[in-house]
Amino acid sequence: QVQLVESGGGSVQDGGSLTLSCVVSANTYSRSALAWFRQVPGKAREGVAAINKNHSQRYGDSVKGRFTISKDNAKNTLYLLMSSLKPEDTAMYYCAAEPKWFTYLPPLAASEYSYWGQGTQVTVSS
Repeated sequence: QVQLVESGGGSVQDGGSLTLSCVVSANTYSRSALAWFRQVPGKAREGVAAINKNHSQRYGDSVKGRFTISKDNAKNTLYLLMSSLKPEDTAMYYCAAEPKWFTYLPPLAASEYSYWGQGTQVTVSS
């Protein structure tokens, strides 16, 4: 069974910080690229950050220097550490997994990922 369970969303002020968590099924976690995406109504899902099994990482341009993706292997948990949050970061955030090897860096295209969490809402007010 493949499951991704997200938590940690909420409302924060402009400039604040928030950490999202995603618990991933053990078998999926061990062999998958993992990523965070976000989406607002009427727009396509946007890649935020991704990490390979070997910890190679990539970030969307809009979050570089502000967000950090990390993993805790002992807990089978993916994290997104968000700081210096802006109103434009407001979105539904999803974690995703793809059980395959990516030669270089993990992708930030939603179509590359097969398994998804339910989403957690992040709202940043000015």
